[in-house]
Amino acid sequence: MKKNQDRKKEHPRQGNERKIRMSDDLLWGIHPVFEALEQESDRISEIILVKDRKGGKREDIIEKAKAAGIKINFVAALRLLGENASQVRHQGVVAKMSQTSLMPFDDLLDKFEKLVQQGLNPRIIVLDTLQDPHNIGAIIRSAHASGFDGVLVTRERSAPIGGTAAKSAAGAMSHIDICQVTNLAQALQSLKTVGAWVFGAIKDADAQSLYKADLVLPACVVVGSEGSGIRPLVRKQCDVLLSIPMEGQLDSLNSSVAAGVIMFEMLRQRLERS
Repeated sequence: MKKNQDRKKEHPRQGNERKIRMSDDLLWGIHPVFEALEQESDRISEIILVKDRKGGKREDIIEKAKAAGIKINFVAALRLLGENASQVRHQGVVAKMSQTSLMPFDDLLDKFEKLVQQGLNPRIIVLDTLQDPHNIGAIIRSAHASGFDGVLVTRERSAPIGGTAAKSAAGAMSHIDICQVTNLAQALQSLKTVGAWVFGAIKDADAQSLYKADLVLPACVVVGSEGSGIRPLVRKQCDVLLSIPMEGQLDSLNSSVAAGVIMFEMLRQRLERS
């Protein structure tokens, strides 16, 4: 019986195995991941570790990741998929890297407050658990094109800000501040204390029409996930709920399209008053 239990530990069940497809935003191996934490921790969005393995550097990786507020996922087994994946020795450690440096939330908050004090009405687009990297990239591109000051995304249940999102953003990632937070509701509350109005994009009939709202304000615009929309705790932080008037048979828009419509309406109102 003991031998069977040992064998199960050595060979975890297929259902407990984490499979990750090879991509440009992955980094693997104990020493490369440790060096990345030392040199560019602001680009690491997640670290995946095979549990029940020992080693001093592994403990250092965990300690440094926790200190930097980086999401850590422990898995029973880890397998990389794709061309040449069988030749990769990941040593039970994989890091997901963003294509650009991520701004710490305190820095984003400080920048927002200073812009408010200067009377410049800063604007941030907030993405609540968006899981399609194409949508995230498209929104970042529209945010830059419409003059937004930053992008705030959730760390949990969000697509990585990696190669796929970067391709959809078409170069915009390096021109706009991007920040990830663990507790989005708390982050919005902090932004409200420095002067932000929080607008939530929803499809409810009782929400205020986008075209009747005064949007020339220090603002955070929250766009929810592709399926369930804005989460309840995040929605409670919204000062105004906005909807986009529509005709036709469909009752909702793709999240990146909805975000683009709202951001460019905000730009239109700003230009009209300048």
